Amino acid sequence: MQTSHSKSNVSESVSDTITALQNIIPVLETPYSRFPRIDFSTVELEDQSVVNIIAERQQQLDAALHEISGLEAVMDSVKNFHQQVVEKKEKIMQSMNLHKALVSALRRLPTEILTQIFNYCLPETKLLLPPSTLKAPMVLTRICRRWREVAVGMPNLWCRLYVEVNDRDWERAAFRYDLWFKRSCGRPLSLAFGCYHSTKLRSLLQPYVTQITYLRVSVRPFQGGCPQLFVTDFPALQELAILGITSPDIPTIAQSISRLPSTMRSLKVIDMKPLFDIEYLSSFSPVWAHLTDVQIAVCHPNGVLHLLRLCPNLSSSTLRIAFDQVEPLESFTHTKLQSLCITCDDLLTRPLSDLFNALSLPNLRALEARRNASWPHEDMKAFLARSKCPLKTLTVSCRVIITDAQREEYVSLIPSLEVIVDHSSRYF
Repeated sequence: MQTSHSKSNVSESVSDTITALQNIIPVLETPYSRFPRIDFSTVELEDQSVVNIIAERQQQLDAALHEISGLEAVMDSVKNFHQQVVEKKEKIMQSMNLHKALVSALRRLPTEILTQIFNYCLPETKLLLPPSTLKAPMVLTRICRRWREVAVGMPNLWCRLYVEVNDRDWERAAFRYDLWFKRSCGRPLSLAFGCYHSTKLRSLLQPYVTQITYLRVSVRPFQGGCPQLFVTDFPALQELAILGITSPDIPTIAQSISRLPSTMRSLKVIDMKPLFDIEYLSSFSPVWAHLTDVQIAVCHPNGVLHLLRLCPNLSSSTLRIAFDQVEPLESFTHTKLQSLCITCDDLLTRPLSDLFNALSLPNLRALEARRNASWPHEDMKAFLARSKCPLKTLTVSCRVIITDAQREEYVSLIPSLEVIVDHSSRYF
């Protein structure tokens, strides 16, 4: 480390060097300098004056090299001195910020207010994210001791997580996940798995199985067949979302889903694939009887009616219909369904007509129809009149044309009804 004396020497060296630089270029003009005009026949090989000039230039070159070496040494000293001053500035700023923080209003916020702020710091997304030191809640534990104590003591910050299992440094990852789960203090957990069949994952989750109420699993990572889900390991499970099922997977998946606990309330096939026929739907029993929310794709409109029969407590459903109905549909009334969203594939010609003519939904409050090129106005009127439902919103895709006169007819049946044309490209 440089002392005050060494810093003074640096300043003096810099001053001396600058003074020397003012006369750095000597006079180098000689009678022989104008090379193109020289008569070389007059210059003897051993002309003493030329030899003297060469010797003088060598001395001048040696002096210049010495000056360059000295200047480089000075520049290195200045560079080092500059670095020390920069570090000094940083330390001063750190000290100043530290003492500013001591009198900051944030330091004096009551814990109750701080916890409310922390709740708003959580990522604004429905997706379950892996742990990150750059995002809440983990980043909140890295600010100061008090913030860490408050964040760690808030179980609701530690109830949502995406868990990825791989063989790279699993012990460290498992320790991190386990610490996260412990901070939830027995609260309900919402988890997403990237590789849910792992024995390692089962071992990790074993102490927390009664806490897990929401689960999202993906079938896609598996090659050469789909293993049975171990969702039956979670006796408190209420919501299950599955991604990536293919038709060959259905029998295996059905074995697991049919054994889901009676706590189940929601089952969603996220990407609305594959298509389920009546036989496949039946293979999921008895879980249907407990569900209040279902998202799934069916082959024909009769699959919709069959699903509603299987789900007497259903209050919300998002469905995709792939093919037209050949046989006529039997009439059916579902008394608890409040929200229904139907997506029709492009090849269908009259799926909604078939459903509207067969269904009665006396408790329906929201109806949504997507990707339906034609609109069965008369069938819709008959459905509303028959159901006598308290429908509040009718949402149709931009491909559907509903005239003002048709709107008035709907409103005459249900005065509070709002008809909405949705221009978004959402598939389901």
